[in-house]
Amino acid sequence: MTSNPFRFRVLRHAAALLLGALGLPAAVAAQERAPVTVFAAASLKESMDAAAARYQRETGTPVRVSYAASSALARQIEQRAPADVFISADLEWMDWLQQRRLVDAATRREVLGNSLVLIAPAGSAAQPMALDADAELLPLLGPRGRLSLALTTSVPAGRYARAALESMGQWPSLKSRTAESDSVRGALTLVARGEAPLGVVYASDAMAEPRVRVLATFPAGSHPDIVYAAARVSASRNPQAAAFVRWLDGGAASAIFRAHGFVVR
Repeated sequence: MTSNPFRFRVLRHAAALLLGALGLPAAVAAQERAPVTVFAAASLKESMDAAAARYQRETGTPVRVSYAASSALARQIEQRAPADVFISADLEWMDWLQQRRLVDAATRREVLGNSLVLIAPAGSAAQPMALDADAELLPLLGPRGRLSLALTTSVPAGRYARAALESMGQWPSLKSRTAESDSVRGALTLVARGEAPLGVVYASDAMAEPRVRVLATFPAGSHPDIVYAAARVSASRNPQAAAFVRWLDGGAASAIFRAHGFVVR
């Protein structure tokens, strides 16, 4: 039986087309599934873990999140750390990066708000109180206790806390009685462990930690508005980065953040 060279060439060409048709979508899908690397403020831990999982279920794109103080993350981005998206717990650090053209201003969004609360260990005898002109926090620290805060010179939660205490006239008596941590989660942990009798953190942090309870909420006018901003990092080449920032403004993400104690803007 003789072979037909023309028929063989046709079959080989058809096979090549079939393999290409099968392989091209797979390659495109693999590219679309490249992880989005997010640098997010430490206070977003539980909510962003949930949001990242939801985004992957919806889009097939994995999201990897690194958490730290906004100040630390901003400086890492300045040093060209590989990030696609930055989410800051204040506008100042986002502005700092934008002034250096390290985030894409066209993608920037103000996505969340929060409130500031005074906390104590869950087993503390301290009672709920009003943070008004008559409030006195120093006696609640006892003879050697310290007020747990995030760094008041650089970390957003610490700066908000200091502003609130200054507006109440409490800072002069408390500034030598503070224990300052590298992030708001560090400040939360000191109180949760009973190593500090009081702390100032975000309401969302207190909600995430069963070992603390809220004694009071600081009046909104006592500190600058707490605003979380998100933007694509300018150096990112991930086409999904801007899409993820937009998704943070949508209904699915908003429901997650509300459930974790944030205010959706």
